[in-house]
Amino acid sequence: MKQLSAIIRPFKLDDICDALATIGIRGMTVTEVTGFEQRKGHSQIYRGHTYVSDFIARIKIEAVISDERLDDAIAAVVKEARTGKDGDGKIFVLNVSEAIRIRTGEMGDEACNPPFYGELSAS
Repeated sequence: MKQLSAIIRPFKLDDICDALATIGIRGMTVTEVTGFEQRKGHSQIYRGHTYVSDFIARIKIEAVISDERLDDAIAAVVKEARTGKDGDGKIFVLNVSEAIRIRTGEMGDEACNPPFYGELSAS
């Protein structure tokens, strides 16, 4: 198993989530983060005052994926996240030695990919 962590532009989140769901990856953690890039110092106006911010808002997606699905997941993220401009993001892949679903006690790949029950309906 591998942990895929991707730092992406916020407006690309829905496209990437849809692409990952298409290949069967439905469970992930999404976090709002800020980052420091090579290009720094963009100006922002807050309450009438201009200030320079070195940090840029990004989204971090994390998912634990079976080795067999990893290449497809990376390809999906790259395809959907790429704009061709500076700041498109980064992908990191880490080894995961074990995963355990607390509720059921499932271990390994079974703990990472929830069963698919079809479309969720609003009740």
